[in-house]
Amino acid sequence: MQIIKNYFHIGLKEPFCVLHASDTHITFADNRDTERKLELSQGRNRIFPTAEENLEFLKEKACKEERTIIYTGDLIDFVSEMNFEKAEDFCKSVDIFMSAGNHEFSHYVGEAKEDAEYRNISLSRVQRIFNNDIRCSSRIIGGVNFVAIDNSYYLFEKEQIDFLKKETEKEYPVILCVHVPLYTRELYDLEVKQKGNPAYLMSVPEELMQSYTPHRYEQQKQDEITAEAFDFIVNCKNIKGILAGHLHKDFEGMINNDTPQLITGCETVREVYFD
Repeated sequence: MQIIKNYFHIGLKEPFCVLHASDTHITFADNRDTERKLELSQGRNRIFPTAEENLEFLKEKACKEERTIIYTGDLIDFVSEMNFEKAEDFCKSVDIFMSAGNHEFSHYVGEAKEDAEYRNISLSRVQRIFNNDIRCSSRIIGGVNFVAIDNSYYLFEKEQIDFLKKETEKEYPVILCVHVPLYTRELYDLEVKQKGNPAYLMSVPEELMQSYTPHRYEQQKQDEITAEAFDFIVNCKNIKGILAGHLHKDFEGMINNDTPQLITGCETVREVYFD
């Protein structure tokens, strides 16, 4: 895996480093699952052939260097007993702080509308894999408050924005950890140019979504709470950076000209240093 180093200079007394990873997409299934699930496993493995190898690399690096892993979603590719077991084994062997991705709750990948009702079918089982609340939680590491919010369906919920606001009132600088990156025009233009539409970002302005298919428009349009969350995030001085995934590529950009947003791809581990 590729290793990228990044630095946040925010005036800490003691420097430290965390590892940022995202979107490994492990694709295991066995005879406890349906034939359809076994076929899904075979097909998805062709898309993510190095997932198991990448997870082992991340585990060895985190353990050897005694680093906390900040993981921003899609550790697993779809719901299966073997994926759950592999993910649990991994999480028991490392120190991990997690925000959920949409694939954590996906049963057959793209087979249904992804909404709260769909997510809740598997949420309790997925949650048991991880120590922190993967929908909304925080953790102080080295004097920095890492706040994980599940925006993997492109939305914030009321309790999430309320939680984030309370966390930013604390004395610690905040790093926001989400699955779906926040919209910037630079990132939008890059995604549309490389992949065609849509851009798969949170809070894309309405006028830039007119060419989206009806399905993607419905999937990604923001509601009032998400718009409020976006506005709060881009204007909050105590949020010092954003860690995200979802796009399966590496990208470094800025929110509101002074807040870094780091997106980590499937084949990359970031060493993120704070001082």
